[in-house]
Amino acid sequence: MSAVQSSFLRRVIAVDAAACAASGALMAFAAQPLAALTGLQPELTRPAGGFLLVWAALLAFLATRPALPRAVVWTLIGVNVLWIVESALVLMLGWAQPTSLGYGFVIAQAAAVAVIADLQFMGLRRAQRLA
Repeated sequence: MSAVQSSFLRRVIAVDAAACAASGALMAFAAQPLAALTGLQPELTRPAGGFLLVWAALLAFLATRPALPRAVVWTLIGVNVLWIVESALVLMLGWAQPTSLGYGFVIAQAAAVAVIADLQFMGLRRAQRLA
């Protein structure tokens, strides 16, 4: 299994970690006030926020590694794509009854995750070209 050495990719993963930590803290520790604004039930946001906090810790660790196995980077991209799909499903399948702000919150978060996943993919491809 080949490893990827890319300072760009490590920076993208660090940004992903920071964004997950911020979003996770909001969703886990301010679920009730968030629900009042967004209509997203705490039963939905608390577990998602807890996951994001654990995920952020893993990402922060990975961002400090000088090289990452390609499979690990592909896993990060896959988890980000899964988050985007689940965000869409939350809205489309009626798993939540969000307010307009709630729709915006879910869509903005999914869009930000899409940008991060794209940057991770670009970093992976760029590292591959340079290798």
